[in-house]
Amino acid sequence: MANLKEIRSRISTVSSTMQITSAMKMVSAAKLKKAQDAITAMRPYANKLTELLQNLSASLDGDAGSKYADNREVNKVLIVSITSNRGLCGAFNSNIIKQSLSLTGDTYLGKQVDYLTIGKKGNDILSKKGNVVENHSEIYDSLTFDNVAEIAENLMAKFTEGAYDRIDLVYNKFKNAATQIVMTEQFLPIVPTEGDNQGSADYIFEPSKEEIVEQLIPKSLKTQLFKAIRDSFASEHGARMTAMHKATDNAGELKAQLTLTYNKARQAAITNEILEIVGGAEALSN
Repeated sequence: MANLKEIRSRISTVSSTMQITSAMKMVSAAKLKKAQDAITAMRPYANKLTELLQNLSASLDGDAGSKYADNREVNKVLIVSITSNRGLCGAFNSNIIKQSLSLTGDTYLGKQVDYLTIGKKGNDILSKKGNVVENHSEIYDSLTFDNVAEIAENLMAKFTEGAYDRIDLVYNKFKNAATQIVMTEQFLPIVPTEGDNQGSADYIFEPSKEEIVEQLIPKSLKTQLFKAIRDSFASEHGARMTAMHKATDNAGELKAQLTLTYNKARQAAITNEILEIVGGAEALSN
């Protein structure tokens, strides 16, 4: 059994760790509320814009739409892997990295696959496993639509110029603080609506279909990427809050076990001292 000094040192260390994890949990909870409100407010708009785009994509003609809906043979793929800049959030980052590598080794086996990373954690691992063409970890310093739009424009240019035949987004979709869903979402080419829904919407175009579509497609793609990063941002804080909550609980349990061990060791030491005193007294009396 460890001596009392070692146990007291371990109790002190565990107490300090528990204070840190508890503070991190509260910070993440505060950030989560703001991030959750942002993605919740954005989803209806983003989903409706995507639905509108998919309905229109079935009848796109001319340069306005075909360059973004060109389903050519897939030989070159770009995977946009969205992770975080910091750790201590459970399996949040590792799930995205595993999914990105799984796409490379399974779905796109034999194809040229490159990565564009958003987040330092994904960049650190994927840069060792494959070819990372760009890293945009700085986006979290100022997460605005305009900053994300620049990345989306770059992706659209890569696709239309033929640098890549398909671009996928891999990110964590926010469900609640304890649950994040790993999503693989086709970014380009545009996925048209299938089946009967394809022609169900009847739109009146003003001033013209070409002008509307020419503006709508880029805006929809920028919104899609912004929503994915917002989802990931909210998921990160939810995952970190949950991880720190579990870490705090585990530290509390460990502290209780160490305290019990310390009390038993202290009681045993006191008992031994009493026995020694009693034994010494009996020896003197004899």
